[in-house]
Amino acid sequence: MKFTGIHILILEAVFTGCFFLVGCEDMLSEGHAKFNQKDIAREEGKDVVITYSVSGKKKAILKGPVMYRIQDTVPYVEFPKNIHVDFFDVQDSLDSKLDAKYATYKESQSKVFLRDSVRIINAKGDTLYCDELYWDRNHTGAEFYTDKKVRIRRKMEIIDGIGMEARQDFKEWYIINPTGTVKVPATQFPN
Repeated sequence: MKFTGIHILILEAVFTGCFFLVGCEDMLSEGHAKFNQKDIAREEGKDVVITYSVSGKKKAILKGPVMYRIQDTVPYVEFPKNIHVDFFDVQDSLDSKLDAKYATYKESQSKVFLRDSVRIINAKGDTLYCDELYWDRNHTGAEFYTDKKVRIRRKMEIIDGIGMEARQDFKEWYIINPTGTVKVPATQFPN
């Protein structure tokens, strides 16, 4: 299966859900978070598990060992020690996965910044690897973008480049400065 517009909307909803951990029963079915208020400017959650559902159907599960909600000039949510999101289709089957070692979400800008070993895998096995990636719903037609190195691994090829833009369903993407495409026989494809 491929990334669709609904996946990106789910990702947005999951990050938005971080702001509403308390009091939204539809967003926190089977989820838990242990919050301790360290000071007025920062709330901390440990072993955060957020299950996002719509009409009782599971759509995504977000996990992070640590989550901070920071009240700053521009408030944001930070996942400083990894984030993992599993997305599910209408049959409740795993549709795609997202991993990064660090993430921030600025609600006022509708922008998510992911960095350090960013990886997105769809059900077909197509995989995007990069060190930094933005997802910005206000960047219509190119909601995912980066100006850093990227690698897209498909069934029989690896495509490298610098800079990338992709629609939010990730069906179409554009590498700004391609540096090479390598066709690889299945028996020699690297793990």
